[in-house]
Amino acid sequence: MKALIVVAAAALAFPVYAQQKSDTKTDTTLPNAQERQHNRDTVANEADKAKEKLPTADERAHNREAVSSTAAGATLTTKVKTALANDAGMKTTTNIDVDSKDGVVTLKGKVDSADLKKKAGDIAKKVSGVKSVKNELKVEKKS
Repeated sequence: MKALIVVAAAALAFPVYAQQKSDTKTDTTLPNAQERQHNRDTVANEADKAKEKLPTADERAHNREAVSSTAAGATLTTKVKTALANDAGMKTTTNIDVDSKDGVVTLKGKVDSADLKKKAGDIAKKVSGVKSVKNELKVEKKS
């Protein structure tokens, strides 16, 4: 019974809704020549603004070099960390931070002896791509 009432109410309401829709006409006229010219000018202005935001060829080349340099540094850092981890005497040394830029590797952190400090520097120097090593490791005896 409730379903019948809902259907009947909907049937009565539909003609009213349809009448309201037909009363609100939409404007389907095309823009005139002046409006079209204004639209073209607006699009051209927006395109010019977008071009101003784009990097120049020199800026793009600099960005590529920066990304390439960063990637090369990360690769070299990984190679040195791997070489240190693979050495039997250095496996337990986890306090060494490795940074690299332009082939220069910097070792920082703490080691137990001067021998380990020297050994870490020697291992880093043997990695391909390393131009020089800044061994800033501190020797601190474990208590």
